[in-house]
Amino acid sequence: VAKDLALQLPALRERGVRLVARGRTQYLSLHGKTGHLVTAERIDREQLCESVQQCVIRCEVIVEEKM
Repeated sequence: VAKDLALQLPALRERGVRLVARGRTQYLSLHGKTGHLVTAERIDREQLCESVQQCVIRCEVIVEEKM
């Protein structure tokens, strides 16, 4: 995520970069030391996308300061 936003790792914290997902469970998070997108919760495909061929987890990256 840091690379995709063209930010250095300290800038992630300074700009308040965070992930937001709809629903109760936050499946993904940002690793503070690497800037990588990582799983935050166990993802059970059968439960999450029961009858769907392609399973997609949507989230938004929020940056508090201007890019």
